[in-house]
Amino acid sequence: MKARALLVNGLLALFAVASLAPLAWMLSVSLMPPGAASTLPPPLVPPSLTFENYRELFARAGMGRYLANSLLVATAATMGSLAFNVMAGYAFAKLRFAGRDRLFRFLVGALVIPAQVAMMPLFLELKALGLVNTYAGVVLPSLAGIFGIYLVRQYARTIPDELLEAARVDGAGEFAIFARVVVPLLRPVIVSLAVFTFLASWNDFMWPLIILTEERHFTLPVALASLSREHVQDNELMMAGAVVTVLPVLALFIALQRHYVAGLLAGGLKG
Repeated sequence: MKARALLVNGLLALFAVASLAPLAWMLSVSLMPPGAASTLPPPLVPPSLTFENYRELFARAGMGRYLANSLLVATAATMGSLAFNVMAGYAFAKLRFAGRDRLFRFLVGALVIPAQVAMMPLFLELKALGLVNTYAGVVLPSLAGIFGIYLVRQYARTIPDELLEAARVDGAGEFAIFARVVVPLLRPVIVSLAVFTFLASWNDFMWPLIILTEERHFTLPVALASLSREHVQDNELMMAGAVVTVLPVLALFIALQRHYVAGLLAGGLKG
């Protein structure tokens, strides 16, 4: 048994090192002077530490604006997604209305459709509404997601019906029940959905690339791709941009990891 535990822990440690090695090397290269990473063999640690790459990113490449754009878009998408998905998930779990189960099965079935299939009609629709090259055009498609509705619905099904009926007997309206009783009970899955939505919006490249046409509106992934075309040989600068892109969401995920995993497991096992 002890040998088995050592083997399992050794394999897990090996996988962890393999997963973290690219991130560690990315950070190392971002701290190297220009051209240092292009030597053969490439160094694993900086021959001399420098923050010049980060200074150039924010001083010349305008990374601060792109960082603010990504923060604005990801925050708006997360807040909107929580509002719509939590209410819809609760409705599918606890409220009775005509066609509820049939509509939910239709939504779950739509999960198998690739998101890329809907991009062209969605772009044409937003163009007709005058929302191309706007932050609203980036945020609106993410306000209601089938996965988010499904996740909340599975978790909300674990709320005892007797608790909701007791609140109704006490004279509470449906909105009061949702705000004062349901939302506090849904806190674990709300945190999970918030982290999932924020990460997806922050890292999204394809949709912002399609809907945003002016450079001043670019989010970090789009700006970094545009910057790479101008500095194709500047590996150190590109790695510094990658660190700026990855570090905020990595810190967020680590800080909320316990709640994120708990919410996903609860939604999958208790439903």
